[in-house]
Amino acid sequence: MSTAEVYSPGLEGVVAGETAISTVTGGLRYRGYPVTELAEKVTYDEVAYLLLHGELPDSRQLSEFRRRLAQARVLPKPLIDLFKSLPGSTTPMDVLRSAVSILAHFDPDVVDSSHEANLRKAERLQAQIPIAVAAYYRLSHGQQPVAARTDLSEAANFLYLLRGTEADPLQARAFDVSMILYAEHEFNASTFAARVVCSTESDLHSGVVAAIGALKGRLHGGANEKVMDFLREAGGPATAEKWVRDAFARKERIMGFGHRVYKTGDVRASILKHYARKLAEATGQMKWEDTAAIIEKVLEQEKNLMPNLDWPAGRLYHAMGLDVPLYTPIFVAARVAGWSAHVIEQLDNNRLIRPRARYTGPEVRAVKSLQERG
Repeated sequence: MSTAEVYSPGLEGVVAGETAISTVTGGLRYRGYPVTELAEKVTYDEVAYLLLHGELPDSRQLSEFRRRLAQARVLPKPLIDLFKSLPGSTTPMDVLRSAVSILAHFDPDVVDSSHEANLRKAERLQAQIPIAVAAYYRLSHGQQPVAARTDLSEAANFLYLLRGTEADPLQARAFDVSMILYAEHEFNASTFAARVVCSTESDLHSGVVAAIGALKGRLHGGANEKVMDFLREAGGPATAEKWVRDAFARKERIMGFGHRVYKTGDVRASILKHYARKLAEATGQMKWEDTAAIIEKVLEQEKNLMPNLDWPAGRLYHAMGLDVPLYTPIFVAARVAGWSAHVIEQLDNNRLIRPRARYTGPEVRAVKSLQERG
């Protein structure tokens, strides 16, 4: 590299593309709308439509969108058969990665990468991913999958598919808000992975498979699964501060805090904290909220670290009685709208993403024959 070229490890601070989908500058916004207002005033269904189609839907557009999603809430039998044959040790994220790849084979638009076809594929995946997560979860617990309902929202339907019973209004709304907050986040690792794949003129399903693979990593999507582990290790409000300080001494990283982009706090965490607390109060689990509050206080005072979205999300899903291995697949079910929007945007105005690397290997050297090398 020449002296004029700048190397930024992890691409930190590098502007790697343009997008009209979201920004974290000046507060997280989806297509111009502050996420704080979206979480207060709309549903996840409306946000998914916004991300994919560019505008919030009117009543007719939302009704038609929900009708299309309802029609797509079905999985091909070979995929269900695969779920039944997988080893019991297979993780939900690995299952989901494979499921999306297989769903491509059954998609009627699989060979068509036009804008309109990509929108159709994105809507079908939006409907199919929650079905796949719930179907495998139930099968792995000795239960048969339940049929999707046509009268429920994406969030409420997801909970129904997992449990076989309809969620109460508070749980349904809290879960809906969590999906809104997870739906999109600019050029994060999984979104960028999807864009890189599709910049080669690969297809939408391949981009989403790559995104799931990136999200599986513990530095990206797995943090919400660790939250309750940390809280249980902390023990409770009486021992939380000592546990944090002991973690400092061990130089242990506490997942759910800090962010590559946000340096003064993640507004999404503040929004979801309200719902996590309400669910904890409703289910008699305030011990963990009080423990979390102490951990938050110490981390802010001592390390200037603020909670990110994963910190309240892990507590919220626990209060809802959801199993930990579902937490990151829930992230996928929410984020697929954002991923798909980015894939479509990339393909609509594509340029192959091909960065350079700074070489750190040996200088030029002559090749010796095998005889010379001994």
